[in-house]
Parts: sequence; C-alpha cells; structure tokens
Amino acid sequence: MRGTCHCGAVVLEVTLSDGLNTARRCDCSFCRRRGAIAVSAPLSGIKVLKGAENLTLYTWGTHTAKHYFCKTCGIYTHHQRRSNPDEYGVNVAILDGINPRDLGEVGWADGINHPADR
Repeated sequence: MRGTCHCGAVVLEVTLSDGLNTARRCDCSFCRRRGAIAVSAPLSGIKVLKGAENLTLYTWGTHTAKHYFCKTCGIYTHHQRRSNPDEYGVNVAILDGINPRDLGEVGWADGINHPADR
C-alpha cells in the first residue's frame, strides 16, 4: 500500500501484517489526543519512498514508542510501538484508498494501563 502525509512531502510504501484486521485506537495520554486509528506493520514493512528528511520524531516517558510526523503539515504517519517494539502502527488515514469511516467499529488498546508503567 502507499501512504502519504497531507502535503505530499512524505510518501511511504507500507506492507501491513494482517491488512486492516489489526485496526485499533489507543487510550494512552498521547494517542487519545491524536485520535488516529492505527494498523500493524512489521519493522520491515515500511519503506520511505520520499521525504525521509521531512519526518520528525516525537518520544516521551520511556522513549520506547517513536512517533513520526511530517514536519511540514504535521500529519502523523506511523510509530514504533511501545506495546511491541518489533512492529509499527500505521495511521490508517494516510493509506491511499482507505477512509477510516469505512472501518466501522474499531477496538481500543488499553494504553492508559500499559504494563511498562507499573
């Protein structure tokens, strides 16, 4: 699949782990404010085709999760997960031909009670 930020400065080639079947939201302090639905991709499943220099990184807390954004338009593209650092979460809304509204009801990950916070 192809994914792009809003301004087109960042273009990704994405191979999902299980298509859209892994779609979920997270209720951690950051994700619930961001509001994006993410799907899973292995670490080898994202290739930056254009704009690697335009991606900016945000981390906090344990610095395990690494959230990437386009520094021009601010769109969150993907993140390396804290729940499983061997995979990425990919913003469904950046994927060509996918409208998040069409996914219907999406499950929630319990990020507010993450085991690493205990």
